[in-house]
Amino acid sequence: MSYSVLLSDEAREYYGSLDEKSQSIVKRNLEKLEDEPYPRPDAGSGDREKVTVEGEEMYRLHIGRTHTAFYVVLKDEKQVRVVSIMTIDEAHKRYGH
Repeated sequence: MSYSVLLSDEAREYYGSLDEKSQSIVKRNLEKLEDEPYPRPDAGSGDREKVTVEGEEMYRLHIGRTHTAFYVVLKDEKQVRVVSIMTIDEAHKRYGH
């Protein structure tokens, strides 16, 4: 099943502020969500995890050792909606780990 990956205005703004190399890394990682948006125990990388943020269940994706994306999966619409992207440090400050 292939999902469309959509960025919120906040996520798009953060992405646009990155340098070209960082944009490439973020884009490549977000594209992985098209085929497999859910965490898998056998994935090995531990880059995706289900989390609760401000009372809402969503998923967290670590991108490299620098960025974190938070997203929700709308299974019926076959969409992955990226709510926000931020530095890993900012994500840890705002949401803990």
